[in-house]
Amino acid sequence: MNRSKKLRVLFINRSYWPDTEATGQLLTALCEDLASEFEVEVISGRPNHTKERFRASTVGIIRCKGVTIQRVLHTRFPKSSSIGRILNLITFTVSAFLATLWRNPRPDIVVTETDPFFLPLLGRFIQWRYRIPFIAYLQDIYPDIAVALGKAKEGRLTRTLRHLLVSSYNKADRVVVLCHDMKKRCIKNGVQEQRIEIIPNWADCKQVYPIKDENLFRKQHGLEDKFVVMYSGNLGMAHLLDPILDAAKALESHPDIVFLFIGEGVQKERLRKLAEDRGLHNVRFLGYQPEEFLKQSLSAADIQIVSMLPEVKGCLMPSKLYGVLASGTAVLSISPRDSDLSQLIMSEDVGLVCDPHPPETLNKRMIETIHGMATNPDFTRQQGMRGRKLCLERFDRHQQVARFAEILREAGGISSQEPIHSTTAGSSAESIRHQPVFAQGE
Repeated sequence: MNRSKKLRVLFINRSYWPDTEATGQLLTALCEDLASEFEVEVISGRPNHTKERFRASTVGIIRCKGVTIQRVLHTRFPKSSSIGRILNLITFTVSAFLATLWRNPRPDIVVTETDPFFLPLLGRFIQWRYRIPFIAYLQDIYPDIAVALGKAKEGRLTRTLRHLLVSSYNKADRVVVLCHDMKKRCIKNGVQEQRIEIIPNWADCKQVYPIKDENLFRKQHGLEDKFVVMYSGNLGMAHLLDPILDAAKALESHPDIVFLFIGEGVQKERLRKLAEDRGLHNVRFLGYQPEEFLKQSLSAADIQIVSMLPEVKGCLMPSKLYGVLASGTAVLSISPRDSDLSQLIMSEDVGLVCDPHPPETLNKRMIETIHGMATNPDFTRQQGMRGRKLCLERFDRHQQVARFAEILREAGGISSQEPIHSTTAGSSAESIRHQPVFAQGE
């Protein structure tokens, strides 16, 4: 390899800027930071959710923030249609496959994420075709998460898919996962332990930081004298959210306690209707907040809820956690006590945990926990400040990007001490400027 040039790294994932979905936000941050050292290319799809004023949904190639982005054509049927979702996955994967067949210049390394979950199989093909290193970057574990959410049944088809994916992982140079629970599940499924690296997701502590006094979000929404219990992020199927409404119902007699949902997702309308049917005047719903206002909205909470269904333990790690920590807000986690999420919160004393088991006593624990945190606000605020310190020390954006860069160097055969000579990314060639959104994750 000619080391006078940058390593050319090809990332493949359907979601990328300006898509506000969590994997797209995180991948955008990673690629833009890596572009200072590597020649970064991304094959992506058309965004599902965007607040950008300009159109970036057409197919073609653009260069932005030092990253070359190739958008490919695929269907975009509503997620409410099961057949439509499958067609979306298949058509993007086929288009991405075609886009990799005759790349000139060819990539030096290929990195695939899991949107859609077929992509590691494509990564293995590219590894074989170009004889280059392959890194499988797993934001979730398939088909396990589909089975856990009831979208698929354990059977011959899921076992075959799992076998194919595990086979591709065992050919990968590295398999990057987000936490120890995901690593253990991969090993249980047959992935060789020596291939697995843990790199957590992150928050940008320069963009998200505590604003607890004179908070504009609280002023705008009449929350200045309230104790705010907030859930901010994707209201998706992997998250246990009904207990929040149950707690709100039980705490109606405390007018100073307000429950606020911020974000979008498949559960939003159901939760909104449920709150309306129950007459819950202490529950509010808002859409995603602009990136430049995130530090205000996340900091406006006294408690931030992070939840996950017990069945998805080991399949994912909620990325919203890191934005919560960065904002200096105490965490209330609805998650199994033995999960990485719960263990981190308890060991670092950055919040409290409500284990969903046994389910018949969860509501009582939620009510007692929220009421207890509301009656001891100084202690709750101290937990939040410990969370901010933890995020700065272990989960800041630059730290995780540096770890990923080291994996790329190792895969490309470049030592961390060896300087990489590169040409400067031409800012004049950048067709669009933007700021990605962070912390509104899964």
